[in-house]
Parts: sequence; structure tokens; C-alpha cells
Amino acid sequence: MKTRFLTVLAVTLFFGSCSKSVDSSQNTNPAESYLTTTSGSIWTYHEINSTSGTVNSSDYMVTSTDRDSTINNRKYHIFSYSYGGSQYLGLSGHDYYEFDSIPGSSSIGGAAVERLYLKDNLNTGDIWKQNFTFSVSGFPVPLSVTNKIAEKDISRTVNGIDYQNVIHVNSTISSTLIPASSLKSAIDSYYAPKYGLIENTTIVNLNYMGISQDVNISTQLKSAVLK
Repeated sequence: MKTRFLTVLAVTLFFGSCSKSVDSSQNTNPAESYLTTTSGSIWTYHEINSTSGTVNSSDYMVTSTDRDSTINNRKYHIFSYSYGGSQYLGLSGHDYYEFDSIPGSSSIGGAAVERLYLKDNLNTGDIWKQNFTFSVSGFPVPLSVTNKIAEKDISRTVNGIDYQNVIHVNSTISSTLIPASSLKSAIDSYYAPKYGLIENTTIVNLNYMGISQDVNISTQLKSAVLK
């Protein structure tokens, strides 16, 4: 069984940096959204990637476009990355979604993920879970992502900037096919009103059946120009 996709998925799942306010007849969007989608808004992030053992630092920008897309009957706003590619994010009521395709090996079959990465109406300690099944070389692989509101309405200083009413989400990855001792993850994301993601740390260690893979990436918001 190929398991390298788990670490690739970890990177895919936990880098939402913008979101979209979406109309819904069944939900009322929160008065204070945790993301802004006005066209021309720009977020600049600093990324430190220590996955390979050699620290690599880089900056990139995320820009809100003037385009939307409907996927699985949900409306998503489109953001562009300065290094190429797009991000799709949507907001329905108090639920924030990201739609993405898993990059990398074609053995995963071009799997797509609709991830519920934030619920801004939950209390500290509340949990939500998503289950996914991916086909890896024709073999079904179950995967669970457990999210927890670790902290809420806190202050957080990132790159010398103070943010208020921040929500801290802790996420972990597990699979019924892999022992918990062989797949360890610690994914921490901090979201601020209007700005969205201001900080993220993604650490995943996989050591199973002779396969060893690691992910160690941290991202911080350097600046933002919100329209």
C-alpha cells in the first residue's frame, strides 16, 4: 500500500488563507466574517519549510479575484497564488469550506477534497470530524480529520501585529489502516476576523511498514491590504 499521499494530503488540507461569504437560504452568515473576499485584497505570507531537514524560507501572495465558481452546489470564491494556481473557499452560515484537489501522484486518482476548516460559532473544546476515502492504486484508504476549537476570542501577535478575537483550531489526521503510533500529526491554525488565516503550523510524521515521511511547515501572515 502506498502511504506517501497522507503527508501530501496534510499539506493540501491545511493551507486555507482566504474565504468567501456565500448566500444561503438555510443559513445566516455571521456578522463578523473571518475572511474578506473583496476583489483586489492581498495577503502576503512568509513560509518556513523544514520538511527536508534544510530550512527553506519564501514569501508568497494570495489575491482575491473577481470570480466565483459553483462546486457541489456550493458557491466558492476564487483566490490566486503569486506562484501560480488558485484557491477555492466558501462560507455557508458559520461554516468555512475549502475545495481542492490533491496534488502529486496520479495513483490517487485526482481526488478532490471539500474540507470544512472552520466553524466560528463553536465553543472552546468543541470538535467536528470529517471522513474521507481515497483510492490509492485501486485500494480504498479511509482517512479522518478531527478538528478542535483549541482557543477562542484570544489575542495573537504575528510578525509584530496584534490580532483580536482569534480562533485557534487544532487538527489531527488518522487512518484505521495505520496505527496511531505510526501516524502522528499536529496541525494548528489561527484565524482572525476579516484577515482569515494569520498563522499555521503543520507537522506530520509517518513511520509505517518501512515508509518514513515527514511534513514540517509553518506559515505566518506578514501583511494584508484588504479592500
